[in-house]
Amino acid sequence: MSDSATYTAIVPAAGIGSRMAADRPKQYLPLAGSTVLEQTLSCLLANPAIARIIVATALHDDWFCQLPLAQHPRILQVQGGRERADSVLNALLQVNTEWVLVHDAARPCLHRADLAAVMAAGLQAGGAILASRVRDTMKRGDGQGAIATSVARDELWHALTPQCFATATLRQALAKALAAGVIITDEASAMEWAGFNPKLVEGRADNIKITRPEDLALAQFFLQKI
Repeated sequence: MSDSATYTAIVPAAGIGSRMAADRPKQYLPLAGSTVLEQTLSCLLANPAIARIIVATALHDDWFCQLPLAQHPRILQVQGGRERADSVLNALLQVNTEWVLVHDAARPCLHRADLAAVMAAGLQAGGAILASRVRDTMKRGDGQGAIATSVARDELWHALTPQCFATATLRQALAKALAAGVIITDEASAMEWAGFNPKLVEGRADNIKITRPEDLALAQFFLQKI
């Protein structure tokens, strides 16, 4: 990775996390002495090549401003959108670095080495994502609750974050995909739709996304090992 390369990190944090059945969005749930979001932001702040972090929050979010990190000079809050892709695109309009990372707000167990690896790979290949290999036998359902077939897992990966791309390229790909009504599940899917093939960077499988209540205990355990 070039010593002169600087990045902006976008953290879409406008979701409500309904599957957590909590009294607040999952990114604000307590975790290891702070909150999920603060743990996530702390790892990004620890990398000096990240010049700024843009957090896209919901319109009526009353939680973010209460976090001590909300006042950090490298953190900017912007309004998120209805979907993740809308939030990311809103944040991209504020990015003035050539390279950008997008990282899930509820993925607090990112290792610094994985972060550095995806940043370097993105710079070299023009786009890269962290990913982990599928380890379990995969089944395709028949739509009625039964197995239709087994799926070969040799080239299957779990897409993780951060995902790293050239800012202008990602901004254009996302805008065009949304205008075309394409379903965008992550930034790489917009890039793929635009004709790019982002590089896969194998990362640690403990870089989990907190989705269900039991994930909090698992994240707490993993954070103790980082």
